[in-house]
Amino acid sequence: MTDPARLQRYLDWIGYRGACRPDSKVLAALQEAHVCAVPFENLDVQFGRTLSIAVDAAYEKIVNTGRGGWCYEQNGLFGWALTEIGFDVTRVAAAVMRHERGEISEANHLCLLVRIPGSKQTFLADVGFGGSMLRPIRFRESEHDQVPFRLGLQKLDDDYWRFWEDVGRAPFSYDFIPESADESALAHRCAYLQTDPASGFVLNMVVQLRSPTEHRALRGRIFRLVSSFGTKSRILDTADELVATLADQFHLNVPEAADLWPRIEARHETLLHDGMLVES
Repeated sequence: MTDPARLQRYLDWIGYRGACRPDSKVLAALQEAHVCAVPFENLDVQFGRTLSIAVDAAYEKIVNTGRGGWCYEQNGLFGWALTEIGFDVTRVAAAVMRHERGEISEANHLCLLVRIPGSKQTFLADVGFGGSMLRPIRFRESEHDQVPFRLGLQKLDDDYWRFWEDVGRAPFSYDFIPESADESALAHRCAYLQTDPASGFVLNMVVQLRSPTEHRALRGRIFRLVSSFGTKSRILDTADELVATLADQFHLNVPEAADLWPRIEARHETLLHDGMLVES
């Protein structure tokens, strides 16, 4: 059963004022509104708070609390909203950088296949991959310019498809089989990524946000702004600057993030020592 009031609160939060019908134009407008309003962020993982794949928990955190989230939360919430509107949504488990990381990457990402009712049109929709995909793309081999990203879909030799994005450095990708996800596998991987000491989400604070023409990213102390004019970056120097950057650049009012500063500083020094931070 749909809940119009609950859906409307979500639409208000992402600033969507258009029609609510299950067609391709509405789908594109909804995704753009979401990725430009809701930051990708793993602050709760840094705080040691438990996250789940439950849509109700994502709704409470993002819509009622004004936070962002990672893929399980964001695509979970977006898929729920699309279903409420009347789209046919399939939750799909994906594997980020499977060609490098192998089986350990299985189900470490949630994406969506969205079918337009009454048509043969199916789209890959994703609001939880850090904001690279501004608008959904047709589920077929293709390449697209979505400034400042170049992105596309590729059919692999096995049953997998690959979504890739390129912003002028090295392509970043995930592979998936176009079928309904094993929800237990998603839940298991969600728990692993927020608790395993070797997980990148445990090791590093990551916050990202889209605009129609730019992409902002904060990884530890490194803030980057990418646009068609190139990349600008700077290094944050204090806990106060961290809190201000979260508020000014990502619309996140999280003053307790100042408590993370000692860990962020220590990790930054480790990355510099290992030569892992490369300025563009």
